[in-house]
Amino acid sequence: MNIKQSLATGNYPLSINLSLFLIRLAGGGFMLSHGYGKLIKLINGDTAFLDPFGMGSEISLYLAVFAEIVCAFFILLGLFTRIAAIPLIITMCVAVFMVHAKDDFATKEMGLIYLITYCVLLLSGAGKYSVDALIGKK
Repeated sequence: MNIKQSLATGNYPLSINLSLFLIRLAGGGFMLSHGYGKLIKLINGDTAFLDPFGMGSEISLYLAVFAEIVCAFFILLGLFTRIAAIPLIITMCVAVFMVHAKDDFATKEMGLIYLITYCVLLLSGAGKYSVDALIGKK
């Protein structure tokens, strides 16, 4: 798959393009609020964080901040949307199926909603109202 194919936004009707725009605003914008606290923690030098893969808490925190800030911002803009969705999908899988594995459904619910949101964006692309669409036209 070349870069133009990965940026392809599909030939969707107006309702689908508006829906994808709203999904990107919610999925990217809301996730930024989760990542902000982690970013501040990192900036303050506090690297205590869960280490679900045994890579070290500092690396785990960096990866979470990358996904929840950088990738969420890309999703919000609709920039490299499909690629940006992958770290967010991984992050939500870790949150839902590892960190909260033993918790009740209500605790996992928001993570599952985010997970489904990012899976939809991975499959569909950003839609017409995105930076990806602008890049794809050139």
